[in-house]
Amino acid sequence: MISKEHKKHTDLKRPAIGNFGRNEWAIVGAPCVYIKGLADRIISTLSADYKCAYADTSHNDEVVLAPGRLANGAYLEYTDQINHQQFNYNTVSKPFGQRQQFADADLVLVNGNHQQAKAQVVIIYENKRASLQKRLEQLTNVELILLAENMDEPFDFIQESVPNWQNVPLYRLEETEKIISFFLNKLKHAKPMLNGLVLAGGKSQRMGFDKGAVNWFGKEQRYYMADMLKPLCNEVFISCRDDQKHEIDINYNVLSDTFTSLGPYGAILSAFREQPDSAWLVIACDLPLVDSDAIQFLVDNRNVSKIATAFNSPQNEFPEPLITIWEPKSYPALLSFLSQGYSCPRKVLINSDVHLLQAPNPEALTNVNTPEDLEKVKRTLHQKIAST
Repeated sequence: MISKEHKKHTDLKRPAIGNFGRNEWAIVGAPCVYIKGLADRIISTLSADYKCAYADTSHNDEVVLAPGRLANGAYLEYTDQINHQQFNYNTVSKPFGQRQQFADADLVLVNGNHQQAKAQVVIIYENKRASLQKRLEQLTNVELILLAENMDEPFDFIQESVPNWQNVPLYRLEETEKIISFFLNKLKHAKPMLNGLVLAGGKSQRMGFDKGAVNWFGKEQRYYMADMLKPLCNEVFISCRDDQKHEIDINYNVLSDTFTSLGPYGAILSAFREQPDSAWLVIACDLPLVDSDAIQFLVDNRNVSKIATAFNSPQNEFPEPLITIWEPKSYPALLSFLSQGYSCPRKVLINSDVHLLQAPNPEALTNVNTPEDLEKVKRTLHQKIAST
C-alpha cells in the first residue's frame, strides 16, 4: 500500500505551454474561410519578426487515400519542396508530439472550429450563432472579440458567459490594424523574463585551481560576474556542482547541477529545469575581460524569436556558447541534441536558428583556461590600468 505522502514521480516545473505553444489563440465563431482569412492577415504582417504557426483540420472529404508513400504503408514521408519542407505522417498526432512540433513558434493561431487553444478570439457572426453557443465550454480565456458585418454587439450568451466581457478588446473584423496591434502587444508582453547564470562548476583541470575563485577585480570572479549581471537580469544564480554549494557566499543565489557530468551543457539544462519559462543569460567565469558594455550590447540586441542570441567567436567565427542568451524555446532543442548523444552547446547553436552578433570588442571574449592564458590576461589588464 502506497502512503499519501509518497510521490511516484519527480515534481518537475512545467513550462506554460498550451495545446500547441506558449502563445496560442483559437479563432472561433465564424465560417472557416473567415478564420483562415484572418489568420492570413495576421501571419503575413507578423512573420517578418516572429515565427508564426497555424493549426487546422482538413475539410476535403474527397481525399480517400493518404498522400504519397503513406498510401503504401509508410508512417512518415519527408519531401524537400525547394521553397519549403513537407512532412506527412500516417499516425495519430498526440498532444506531446504536437508541442514538440510547435516548440519554436512565437505565435500559434488555431482554427477554433476544430481545435482548441488556451486563449480565444471570438468572432460574432450571425450565421454561426448556434455553433458558437455549443462551444461555450471552450471559451475559457477570451482575449479578443470581433464583430462581423451587421453585428453591433456580442450575443447575449457571450455577455453572460465571458467574465467581464466589457473589458475584452472589441473590434470589427475588418479593423486589421487594430487586430494586428492587439497581437503585437501580446507578444511584446510575453517576452520571457531574463535570468543570469554564472558558470562556476568546472573542475578547472587545465588551470590547476578554481578559475571562479580568481580575484581579478577585488573579489572572486564568480561574484564579480554575478554582480555585473544583476542590473540586467531578474535573478542571478551561480551555477556549481552540488559538492560546491557550501563554498558559495550566502549572499548569492546558487543553482546546483541536476544534469551531472555534462559540464556547461548540464548547467544550462539545470537552469531551464528550475525555471523553464525564463530566458537565461549564461556566462562563464573564465572571461575576465568581459565588461558591462559587452553584456549590455548582448541584451540590447536580444532576439526572442530565435532560440538564442550569441556572439561570433573572434578565434574561429563559431558561436560563443558561454556568453549567450538562451531563450525558453532552446530547452527542448538542448534536450533533443542530448537524446542524440551530443552535449556541446556550441553544436546546438551552429545547427539551430540563432541570432549572431559581432562583439564590439572581440578581446572581451578571451577565455582563460591555462596558466599561460592567465599570464597573458594579467599583462593585458596591467596595460589597461597603466594607460588609464
